[in-house]
Amino acid sequence: MFKPVIHQQDIDQVVELAHIIWTEHYTPIIGSEQVDYMLTHFHSKAEISKQIADQNYHFYLIIHNGKPVGYCGFQLQESDLFLSKLYLLSSERGQGLGKLATNFIIQTARDHHKSKVYLTVNKYNHGSINAYYKIGFTKVKELCADIGGGYVMDDYQLELNLLAEA
Repeated sequence: MFKPVIHQQDIDQVVELAHIIWTEHYTPIIGSEQVDYMLTHFHSKAEISKQIADQNYHFYLIIHNGKPVGYCGFQLQESDLFLSKLYLLSSERGQGLGKLATNFIIQTARDHHKSKVYLTVNKYNHGSINAYYKIGFTKVKELCADIGGGYVMDDYQLELNLLAEA
């Protein structure tokens, strides 16, 4: 179900999935120009390779029926796990794969004795926000970050306190 991204061909699959998913899902939310910018600067082969090699990120391909249908990426920090990326092809949504992936990430955080899982999500990505709320995440703040190129990420920060669940 979750294949670690280790080899260059795995990273190539992540980049390919990112292009499909981001173009389809985020173009109506942030526009095609910002989608292109985000793919070039945050979902490129070079950036993903750097995150894995230098920044303690872990990426996994989500495999369903023998094929990659999405991916997740998270960073293990001193006391928390930052869920940076969790994306599924539209054809695979609504089948419980997002919840399975989130549960996998939460279990990974517990296995590494992290106190919380946190993430950022676009304020207008209502489906994802609602899915995270159902799992137990809560909104802790609003963020508007300049990402260069004249673009901003207009997000909510959501978190799941793992200590409160213990």
